[in-house]
Amino acid sequence: MIASVVKKPYFNLYAVSLLLLLSFIYLFSLSSPFFDSPFNSFSLSAASSVNSNIWSVRRFVEWRPCDWWIRGHLNALPEVSNGYIRVDCYGGLNQMRRDLCDGVGIARLLNATLVLPKFEVAAYWNESSGFADVFDVDYFIGKMNGFIKVVKELPSEIASKEPVHVDCSKRKGQFDYIESILPSLLEHHYISITPAMSQRRDRYPRYAKSALCQACYSALRLTRFLEEKGSELLQAIPKPFLSLHLRFEPDMVAYSQCEYQGLSPVSMQAIEAARGDRKPWTGEAARVWRGRGKCPLTPNETAFILQSLSIPSDTNIYLAAGDGLMEVEGLTSVYGNVVTKSSLLTNHDFKSMHGNTKAALDYYVSISSDSYMATYFGNMDKMVAAMRAYKGLFKTLFLSRRHFADFTSKGLKGKELMDALWKAHSDEFSMGIGSALPDCFCEFKL
Repeated sequence: MIASVVKKPYFNLYAVSLLLLLSFIYLFSLSSPFFDSPFNSFSLSAASSVNSNIWSVRRFVEWRPCDWWIRGHLNALPEVSNGYIRVDCYGGLNQMRRDLCDGVGIARLLNATLVLPKFEVAAYWNESSGFADVFDVDYFIGKMNGFIKVVKELPSEIASKEPVHVDCSKRKGQFDYIESILPSLLEHHYISITPAMSQRRDRYPRYAKSALCQACYSALRLTRFLEEKGSELLQAIPKPFLSLHLRFEPDMVAYSQCEYQGLSPVSMQAIEAARGDRKPWTGEAARVWRGRGKCPLTPNETAFILQSLSIPSDTNIYLAAGDGLMEVEGLTSVYGNVVTKSSLLTNHDFKSMHGNTKAALDYYVSISSDSYMATYFGNMDKMVAAMRAYKGLFKTLFLSRRHFADFTSKGLKGKELMDALWKAHSDEFSMGIGSALPDCFCEFKL
């Protein structure tokens, strides 16, 4: 057997060389989203020698919880409440969490007693779990003591009634809850609300803002079951690690109305199936839309930016992503140490979880990771960044779709593109841009 191999060294050398060449062509094709890719003229493996690691950049500003919330004097709660408010929350877990935070502030503003919130049961999100399935109810009530009164059960005289629903979610402009909602509360004594996204919280009195901040960042703890599963995940992930929230699912790409070249036929079919009547922008409108940073980063664009920021290719990465992530090979062909909750949890545990509980685990891991990056600035990203700032973890960065689109539209490629991306992101990291929500956090100069 050995003799037969020795007799054909040139054939074996040729075969190995051909195999390596084909492998290189395949991997490179995975990392090229455009026919004329800006990545083609520069080796990704050379990136680590171009600039220093992004986390070594000196920070000049960081965001910390404001003293008026953490150490401020609480106003005594009025002896008589104006009635009961239930917050009706819709969407994904972190959107519902945002609505709950706003609802707590509104209830305190209106001198109402808060009823435990109602979480939407939604087939779209593969969701049937309620507030008590995700968060520790008793812990929430205890931590809100002094900020607002929270009850599990209503008085008998109104317990059998459904609340009068007041939908604030579509209100525009400077919507005033006292003028618009308080009369309904005083009349019916039990109402439900969905907060308005456009409401300016800086108009709240300090005591209402304190209640909102306390609810968002101190009072929401996962149930014991989810905390245990989150702890199992943390223990299983190799350390140190980067948590990467990567969004490139068919529905998100379809909703963005952006068009991509070079995606696999399977990905293109999934996007087309999700588009419905929402057609992609074309021509000048498409260029402007992409230039405004409206187009999700593909996994291989993400890998290119990570390499531009000198994140080593052997970095341990926890991929915080929803079901249906497309083109993931564009990331894993460059970064090989990628793990997900589905690869670390038992098959039974993973399949028994709904959308909210899966999102809760990604959140739990991300607020505890050594570093966090996101390709989007959605509800989860805002909550994670704020909680990391609350915990004193500042290795947090949002990869800029706008900068990437701007630089590539100007024809930047290879090393020139990498240098521009590193400069833009290092400037934002040094100034703490996007690292926390301003409502409850104050800027500290370092």
